[in-house]
Amino acid sequence: MSMTKPAKGLTRSTRLDLLISLVLIIAAITLPFMIDSRYILGQVVLALFYAIIASQWNLLFGFAGIFSLAQMAIYAFGGYVTAMLCFYFGWNVWAALVPGALAAVIFSLIVGLACLRLTGVYVALLSLAIAQTMYLLIVTDTECYTMVGSICRQFTGGAVGFARFGDLGMRAMLKGKWLVGNYAIVATLFALTMIFTYAVVKSPIGLAFRALKDNPGYAVARGVNRFQSQLLVFGISAFFTGLAGGLYAAHFQAIGPGILSMSQLMFIIAIVVVGGVGTFWGPLVGTIVLVSADELMREAGEFRTLGLGIIIAVSIILMPKGLVGRLTDLVRWLRRRNDGAIAARLLEKPAPATE
Repeated sequence: MSMTKPAKGLTRSTRLDLLISLVLIIAAITLPFMIDSRYILGQVVLALFYAIIASQWNLLFGFAGIFSLAQMAIYAFGGYVTAMLCFYFGWNVWAALVPGALAAVIFSLIVGLACLRLTGVYVALLSLAIAQTMYLLIVTDTECYTMVGSICRQFTGGAVGFARFGDLGMRAMLKGKWLVGNYAIVATLFALTMIFTYAVVKSPIGLAFRALKDNPGYAVARGVNRFQSQLLVFGISAFFTGLAGGLYAAHFQAIGPGILSMSQLMFIIAIVVVGGVGTFWGPLVGTIVLVSADELMREAGEFRTLGLGIIIAVSIILMPKGLVGRLTDLVRWLRRRNDGAIAARLLEKPAPATE
């Protein structure tokens, strides 16, 4: 079979996605060689974590229409389980990552079972209540669970959290270049997350998710099981979110209740809104824009939050579909204009003379 045959069946949008992916892969490979600052590379790693969480919340809300506010709780759950397996049982971080992600899936399914019998704003309120309850249980945990030397430790780590329970091994392997190794690991997870998300969105399962979002009554009438489908998207989203949480804990060698703060959750939502809700590349674009803006306004002090708020407000007013949605509309308009110009030239072309 000729290797060129499958390419003929690719749509224009798929070819564009492949081109963007190729550009991103090249950029990701060359980035560590172009950045000398450890601080900037560290911020890039943090931005990749944001992009992973945002992409999975976008899958949950943008494609499946489930307005859950428990995404940071799922992220934290994966990170805490990974840290606790290493801290209490002496597990290697790599061995604890997948169990931490699976624990996050189980937690998300519990959240899903509690929320998915509700609709709309009630899902958001209940999921937010679950996340805040988790935060309160951690920060109010003051009972001594075990003694570490002369220090009493709480089961959940309390307000302090966990630290120095292990790392990804790059410090021992690469010495002073360990941050490049961690960057490569997190970038690989981001790539795998995007590939899997793309496969889900383009599959019949993704079509069922979008149908339930756009017209749930019609989707159910056509045989889509609403409860099972939405529970499935909860689990899919939670696996990569929980895995990212474990990598976050291992990268920073620490995790605490601050990860569950409302500001973190709002930042993730803002990333998706600015980039474009329900667009595949929206979370990545939103992450680049907001993380860059936040970094540029680092010296602005109290005006930093105000500046981010203005950017978000302007984006919502002028670009309700987000940056990617606006660019998509612009490309479609240019394409229609170009097609119209070609058609007009064909109509103006005189017909060939006949004998």
